[in-house]
Amino acid sequence: MKTVSRAIDRFCQKHRNFGVPRLMRYIILISAVVLILGGIGDLFIWFAFHAGLILRGEVWRLLSWIFLQFPSSYYISLSFQSVFFAAIALYFYHFLGSSLEREWGTAKFTIFYFSGVILHVIFAFIILLAFDTSVLILPTYLNLSMLFAFATLFPDVQIRLFLIIPIKIKWLGIFNAVFFIYSIVSAALAGDVISALLPVVAVLNYLLMCGDDLLSNLRPLKVRTSPQVVNFKKAAKQVKRDLADKPYRHKCAVCGKTDTEFPDLEFRYCSRCNGYHCFCIEHINNHIHFE
Repeated sequence: MKTVSRAIDRFCQKHRNFGVPRLMRYIILISAVVLILGGIGDLFIWFAFHAGLILRGEVWRLLSWIFLQFPSSYYISLSFQSVFFAAIALYFYHFLGSSLEREWGTAKFTIFYFSGVILHVIFAFIILLAFDTSVLILPTYLNLSMLFAFATLFPDVQIRLFLIIPIKIKWLGIFNAVFFIYSIVSAALAGDVISALLPVVAVLNYLLMCGDDLLSNLRPLKVRTSPQVVNFKKAAKQVKRDLADKPYRHKCAVCGKTDTEFPDLEFRYCSRCNGYHCFCIEHINNHIHFE
């Protein structure tokens, strides 16, 4: 997982213009339109993923399924209750996606989301070849995997559930994990192996992107206070002494910008790098860690 994560970081650093800016906003807007117009022309049937029909030429289904955020019943008749919960869900997905894009950068978030899409498509075609059946896939688990990523990066951030109840995101992450486990176990007990594997595909995508961060969060406190942390503090003191005679306090290790040249630019220090290295806000989450 660490190898994959670092390879993605290196790719994103070299290809900073890669990706779709505000990707989640576009997905949510199109999903809302599809939901509203769902009863017209059977959009759910036309947008749903169907591996057999894709092989017959309906290639738009490779992507159109990501705009079907809800079960088919939502697209047949919209009630006040279904509209309310749909609006809450879409807002939450947009919040998660836009927050991850700000933290990771456009390139990494685009890779995260579309690698999940690709894994789901590959899974569906494997099922078609193995069992000669087309599985219906929705982006529900893929979207909820963003909650895992957000809770891994910002476990203590507090949000308002249903815009009312204050709760830390880590508890939502734990509840989300319970939901995934329940979905897997209940489907397996019912003999529906395909449905049991769908959440696993989304979790696999999350682990490929955030597995290293997750392991770091799960390590005991004793492990976190390792010699590397002590060396980090020593290196910090040394750097401060070295900068005492220089005309700036902070200098980005990637682009070389300083707080003297750019007084409004935010600078941070990366604790995952070996040593004490400063980065501007553009590169703090988009750089190759020093070994």
